[in-house]
Amino acid sequence: MSQVLHPIEQKILKLLLEKQNLTPEELSEKTELSIDQVRRGIEWLRFKDLVQVNESEKHFVSLGKRGLEASDNGLPERQLVNYLKSSFGSSCEMNEAKNQLKTEFSAAIANAKKNGWIEIHENRILLKGYHDLTPEERLIKTIVSRSPEVVSVDEIEDKNALDSLKKRPEFLTINSTKYVTVNLSEKGIETAKNVSSNSISISDSIATTLARDGASLSDTTPVTDSITVKVARAIDVEAPAPIVFVARSHPLQDVINEVREIFIGLGFTEVVGNLVQSSFWNFDALFTPQDHPAREMQDTFYIRNLHAKTIATKNQISNVSQIHKKGWKYDWKLDETKRLVLRTHTTCVTIKELADRKPDEARIFSIGRVFRNEKVSYKHLVEFNQVEGVVVGKNVTLRDLMGLQREFYLKMGMKKIKFWPTFFPYTEPSLQSMVYNEKLEKWVELFGMGIFRPEVTNPLGIKNPVLAWGGGIERIAMLKYGLDDVRELYNNSLGWLRNVPKCQ
Repeated sequence: MSQVLHPIEQKILKLLLEKQNLTPEELSEKTELSIDQVRRGIEWLRFKDLVQVNESEKHFVSLGKRGLEASDNGLPERQLVNYLKSSFGSSCEMNEAKNQLKTEFSAAIANAKKNGWIEIHENRILLKGYHDLTPEERLIKTIVSRSPEVVSVDEIEDKNALDSLKKRPEFLTINSTKYVTVNLSEKGIETAKNVSSNSISISDSIATTLARDGASLSDTTPVTDSITVKVARAIDVEAPAPIVFVARSHPLQDVINEVREIFIGLGFTEVVGNLVQSSFWNFDALFTPQDHPAREMQDTFYIRNLHAKTIATKNQISNVSQIHKKGWKYDWKLDETKRLVLRTHTTCVTIKELADRKPDEARIFSIGRVFRNEKVSYKHLVEFNQVEGVVVGKNVTLRDLMGLQREFYLKMGMKKIKFWPTFFPYTEPSLQSMVYNEKLEKWVELFGMGIFRPEVTNPLGIKNPVLAWGGGIERIAMLKYGLDDVRELYNNSLGWLRNVPKCQ
């Protein structure tokens, strides 16, 4: 059965039979169809192998800033020749020409010597030879004579002159334009010949409606002059769908949500705290001495000229001060604890929650932004996200902590896990968790973990052991998305953001 053609297709075929290699804009003008109708008809015809669509690119040359100056004043070498002609004896000192031409002096000397227009003797420039128009000057005149002042590269016969001017900064501007042309295939030529002027009698309004609604004529209905058109919607299930960039959450936020969901699934409750904390909860309550390097401005961001008015209860302040004096043997200062700091970890939130509630048993976690005054690199940021989990219980042990860590990593899709002894200021014993990265083929450090020291829990009235672990979420995201530079998470590259799969 022969193909039934839409009226739009017929118009395009008949026109292409008269003249090949037309652009969509030319087809739209000559067929009196809208550009969208023409583009749709071209796609239909190309799908039926009736037309061929060719893409080409043309390059155009126009004068740049210095090229326009040269069109008015001449090329630097021409300016030099004109100056020498106006000088007595057709010569001048080098410094005179340099003062006259200023920034163009070097180019003028080099090109004038290349053209055989000058020679230099004992720091003096002498005029010689003939001074006809150069190919470069003729090309500039050609470009200026056009309106607008652009010339197709294909029209320029002297490519050496073009290359010469291209090497001069800001003399030429080259732009490219892509063209799409449509011509009939062999099959299309035969089909177009069979499309007669009275092969279909559908008014332009109906044809327009058909095109707008995406409908096509039924293959089983013969087309005659007196036909009653019955429009049937047709859906091409193999046609390419348009690319739509719908709104979506950031990949890092997806990881944060996943971490939060895992903690809640393990029976934890989230606690939230302020980004700005007093030094008491950020450092002192965690048994960090007031002369510790981590508390210096080189490592921490302090809020200038602001201090906390209320930091803790009198009993908490007294107990923490006593443990510092006893453990670190120094004069503990209350004013130092009132300094406000951008929190360096989320532990300050969880420890305050435990100090206020004093639970015998608890499972809590905190997730949020923390700040470190560090040099930005492929693995360090000054601002990043951290998560911390805390378990309080009478009989909890280090084995329980490792089991919880292993379960967490398994839910994140990380199967090879091991633990390494290490040191942290406010936990003892302390471990570093290691996860094997299949892509990198090596072990990667992730969370730090341990049991809070008695110097942390006793002054705050926390009686039972406290298991704690935490780390940066960006490092998990790097493993999850196969990144080797943490900064890529914040580069806002739309190509990467749009193509990160939602389900790993």
